[in-house]
Amino acid sequence: MASLFVLAGYLGAVTKMVNMDPAPGWLTAEREYTDEVIGENTIPQLFAESAVRHADRTAQLYKGGIYDRSLVDAGVLDPAPAGDFAGITYEKMRSIVVALAGGFRDIGITPGDRVALFANTRMEWAQTDFAVLSAGGVVTTVYTESSPIQVQYLLDDPDADCVVVENERLLERILEVEDDLDLETIVVIDTLEEHTDRDDIITLGELYEQGKAATEEGDYEAWLHGRSADDLASLIYTSGTTSKPKGVQLTHSNFRANVNQIRKRLAPRPDRDDDAKTIDAHTVAMSFLPLAHVFERTAGHFVIFGAGGTVAYAESPDTLTEDLQLVEPTTLTSVPRVYERMYDQMRQQVRDSDLKERLFDWAIEVAREYQRTERPGRRLRAKRKLADKLVFQNVKDQLGGNLELLISGGGSLSKELCELFLGMGLTIIEGYGLTETSPVVSVNRPENIQPGRLGPPLVDVDIQLDTNVIGPDQTKKATGEIGELLVRGPHVTAGYWNNPEATEDAFTDDDAGDRWFRTGDIVEQADTGALIYHDRLKQLLVLDTGKNVAPGPIEDAYATSDRIEQVMVLGDDRKFIGALIVPNFEVIEGLAEQNDIELADDPEAILKHDAVRGWIDEEIQRVNKRFAKHEQIKEFELIPLEWTPENDMLTSSMKLKRRNITDAFDDRIQSIYGDE
Repeated sequence: MASLFVLAGYLGAVTKMVNMDPAPGWLTAEREYTDEVIGENTIPQLFAESAVRHADRTAQLYKGGIYDRSLVDAGVLDPAPAGDFAGITYEKMRSIVVALAGGFRDIGITPGDRVALFANTRMEWAQTDFAVLSAGGVVTTVYTESSPIQVQYLLDDPDADCVVVENERLLERILEVEDDLDLETIVVIDTLEEHTDRDDIITLGELYEQGKAATEEGDYEAWLHGRSADDLASLIYTSGTTSKPKGVQLTHSNFRANVNQIRKRLAPRPDRDDDAKTIDAHTVAMSFLPLAHVFERTAGHFVIFGAGGTVAYAESPDTLTEDLQLVEPTTLTSVPRVYERMYDQMRQQVRDSDLKERLFDWAIEVAREYQRTERPGRRLRAKRKLADKLVFQNVKDQLGGNLELLISGGGSLSKELCELFLGMGLTIIEGYGLTETSPVVSVNRPENIQPGRLGPPLVDVDIQLDTNVIGPDQTKKATGEIGELLVRGPHVTAGYWNNPEATEDAFTDDDAGDRWFRTGDIVEQADTGALIYHDRLKQLLVLDTGKNVAPGPIEDAYATSDRIEQVMVLGDDRKFIGALIVPNFEVIEGLAEQNDIELADDPEAILKHDAVRGWIDEEIQRVNKRFAKHEQIKEFELIPLEWTPENDMLTSSMKLKRRNITDAFDDRIQSIYGDE
């Protein structure tokens, strides 16, 4: 296997070989490690083998009082207590997967047929995923915030034969466009009150009963062995922030390779200390990110079930704190935006008391100092112990009290926020990846977390840096080699569904036919081998002075701001950097109360108040000090509503949809640059 870091350049691209001494012990341990989870078979075989090994262990935890589950009506599942969780074993989960796989076969799904999943993250999503894959089908995913026109595209482009939809509300979006689709069957996860007269619309409970009656002994094993690791497993559509979504083709081998790579980094290897933060059969994971997104599907689904761990499904992102306290998980996979919200909630809880707020601020500074100090002295250790007793332990208790490992991906995590969590005693590791890489390319090792860095690439991941595509401004800001990240490895997609032009653009070939995936991301490689994310290549702002500005680091600098909820930096082809800003209205109202200022009820009127603009400007001036003069925000406009996936301003993984935001607030952008 090629070395972890690649020396060869592409078309003059400069790459840097990391001189590891000569191969550090942890890297050798990763490369050589193997166990029953690591293999080269298909994803349903990964699950089937794990289900046999861990038959009596709890596989899934599900909450009662949320859904009218058709599997409960069919007597397959016991109803969970309202507002609390119940569980099923791996043996039970396997029996459900087997029957559902038989049901899909019985309604006509054959190997290679596409089956769409259109539902929120819940236990039935996971069961259906394994069932479709076991039956030989290809899972294609649809986000629940998709509009009818988006649903039509995401079902029509892959030519889906069947769609599994969560409930009647989402079913209506399908029925609105079904005349333009070629669906054979629609399966509804929850119970049905309407459309019960249609033979082509059935519930998941009915599919289970149909499959259980039709499946004979040995069918399931035959289906599993009838598929190859090279077969297509899934089509996952990119978020489409700048163009029409593209269907990323991921094979069983792509997913399986990434599971192996993650396992090697986070398994309880023999070279690790007993108290090392790992993922194993004792892991209890809380799942709430969209399973339609590759990050949660691989890291919070395939990896956990392969290890024999337990997955609990949160009621919703809004009830995450409550669900964490009920489940007491050991690990959580999330995007930076959610960790920012956690920090905001911590601050919010102390705002009713000036004493509490001062104590919290003191504890936060202690946490940061403790994390940044290589060898904390006795005095700092004592302060850290006191801060833990007075503040941090309460925070950890609110997160369930057992969280050992927080995993951040799907976006850039603020270095300051990472340091804060680590200083509080919450182990958080940031990683990097893309849909096209199944998705993980690199992740920090729990034993050597480097805040602000994405960790070294995983085993069997080769990288190059193309330095030809960036300007001198970016190069000056880096201490290591920097360029567009190119990746190759067994986890990398072969291309996009029915889109050869996009596939050709995404890959590059050298004279020897060597194929590299162009990530489109500007990445630096430190002398430790760790990757450092800078920004998307296409999102670089080029001022009309010729200066290049990466918006990501500026936006990340506001992650721990109490006054600013969201920010989007502007400035392409302009004289200066501007920004659209969503204030934290709760904090703004608190400041108004402290200063005896009466604000209107209307958000637009609040934003026009001179004091409000002054408070936001103070925060901008504070953050501006971190950046070069040409990178500082000179003008801003305030936005009266939060950007969310529901209003189509964020992707499902909580990234800014910049084009949608600029289109929606063009008048405010004109106000920023009107007299430029």
